[in-house]
Amino acid sequence: MKDVADLASVGTITVSRVLRTPEKVSKAKRNRVQKAIEQLGYVPDNTAGALSSNKSRVFGAIVSTVNDSVFAQTLDGLSSTLRAAGYELLLTSTNYDPTVEEDALRALLARRPDGIVLTSTSHSSGVKNLLKSVNIPIVEIWQLPSQPLDIAVGFSNFQAGYDMAHHLIGKGKKNIAFIGGNEPGNDRGRRRRDGYIAALADAKLPPIIWPSEDQDLPSGIELGAAVFEGCLKVNPAINAVMCVSDQVAIGVLCEARRRGVEVPAGLSVSGFGGFELAMSSGFDLTTIEIPGREIGVASAKALLDPEAARAKKVID
Repeated sequence: MKDVADLASVGTITVSRVLRTPEKVSKAKRNRVQKAIEQLGYVPDNTAGALSSNKSRVFGAIVSTVNDSVFAQTLDGLSSTLRAAGYELLLTSTNYDPTVEEDALRALLARRPDGIVLTSTSHSSGVKNLLKSVNIPIVEIWQLPSQPLDIAVGFSNFQAGYDMAHHLIGKGKKNIAFIGGNEPGNDRGRRRRDGYIAALADAKLPPIIWPSEDQDLPSGIELGAAVFEGCLKVNPAINAVMCVSDQVAIGVLCEARRRGVEVPAGLSVSGFGGFELAMSSGFDLTTIEIPGREIGVASAKALLDPEAARAKKVID
């Protein structure tokens, strides 16, 4: 910082103000300091600043997966809103493995974040104890937990599954299959499947769930394509397929077309997520659109003003 100050012909306190409160520094001095920072390649030591101010200006996020676009819009809304407020986001993933969450959390807490975002709502006792030991906001997103650890931003996956099945039943579909929801650690998919089962039970219709719990199959588009034939073998009269995600539904659509099955005339196919490929410019898929970016923005605002968010407790 002293090197920057010497090159810009200012004091070190001016350099510090340019980095932390630039509005308090004249434009001419800001420009000189920024030019010196660029020329020297200076990177502030935020660790030291965090120790003195008890603020790292960094938030952490632990997501279930980064392998597909399921959380992409949410992370975009989260990170862009935080960055506009002068914060950055550290990201790690568990790949739907709950045993990884505690290690990931420890790694993030070692960097003294000002708050944590979690996409999972099922946590080990070790994770819960760690979160209780830190005095920072905790935001659980996407699935609304029955008992939030602190703040929750999301929706009910159970209700989403119920509503889609109810919609298909209302369209006269009596043989509705459900594909997916078996991935270990993916409680959101299981809740959508449970909603489907409940809706069929209310309509006194038998559920058709595929694949079975003990099968080791691919995920996403490949899963939909791989198990479509199995669904037809279980019940050749299937006239609707409800999928755990848009990616799985697109796999079913592709395989159905390869087999000459007309969609939607011969078979109704629905997904979940409302992702780009599912829109009218893509596969024009029947789906439940999730406001992913809005969830990210709301989560960022909850981190930045946790007391206001806690007054609401749940943001849906």
